[in-house]
Amino acid sequence: MANQTVVKEFILIEFSHIRELQVLHAILFLLIYLSSLIGNCLIIFLVTLDHYLHMPMYFFLKNLSFFDVCLISITVPKSIFNSFSSKRTISLPGCVLQVLLVVHFASAELFLLTAMSYDRYVAICQPLHYEVIMNRETCMWMTVVSWFLGAFFGSLYSAGTFSLSFCGSRNLPQFFCDVPYLLKISCSKSHVTINVSVGFGIFCGFFSFLVIVLSYSYIFRTVLRLPSVHGGSKALSTCLPHLTVVTTFLLTAVIAYLKPVPESPSLLDLMLSMLYPVLPPTLNPVIYSLRNKEMKASLRKILWKFGGNTKY
Repeated sequence: MANQTVVKEFILIEFSHIRELQVLHAILFLLIYLSSLIGNCLIIFLVTLDHYLHMPMYFFLKNLSFFDVCLISITVPKSIFNSFSSKRTISLPGCVLQVLLVVHFASAELFLLTAMSYDRYVAICQPLHYEVIMNRETCMWMTVVSWFLGAFFGSLYSAGTFSLSFCGSRNLPQFFCDVPYLLKISCSKSHVTINVSVGFGIFCGFFSFLVIVLSYSYIFRTVLRLPSVHGGSKALSTCLPHLTVVTTFLLTAVIAYLKPVPESPSLLDLMLSMLYPVLPPTLNPVIYSLRNKEMKASLRKILWKFGGNTKY
């Protein structure tokens, strides 16, 4: 039997061999990370403090912001640290944890976005029954199910990926531990466990996508039947931020996971695969804050209260 070396750590790819470009990459990602952190924490802060925002839509938004903070915090700080320190290694337990948490929070975010689309469907298509259907208990259960399914898929993917053998190269051609790239360097010939996991994940992802599409098809049909143009535009204004967030999330996830993994990835390939854990968490606060009058009003009210002004 041939000797097999047990991999205890992986070597992540570096942004550039030029030190100045490494520092530039670290500074750029640090700015992106801080803007995402501030934006999402601000949403959590406003929704928690302002009782006028204690509604199902904002309850889901607060949880979405928390998922975004967690998702971007799993990969980006490590990448920043590596660029500043010129250190490229990540331990096997650290790699397992990255896969577990990235899949966990990305899956939980998808299921939460699905719940949010259903919330918008009930609000616009069945407004008289909205408070009965989307009560506090229902919202809590939807969020708990999102957490549970995220944890389930995170455990499934990490167990499936690291049940494989890594006896060859330790060089991982990615900024973080990503499942497609780990499969690329695995020396196992059979990928049955992870293939089953991926297949089940695709099925659940397609089901969520179908629920979102059906919800919005009913929403658009209801809006087109409204006699008032103003009423229709007001109804759509509550859906456009969510629809933009869903589109961004699904598009970046499809680009990251459905494109073939190249033998020698270019910088463009690496940046595309980095999109889904970075772009949605960064853009979501901007999308919701720019198009949401209630969020803007809440921010002004909080600033007025803490600023001690006498005129609002």
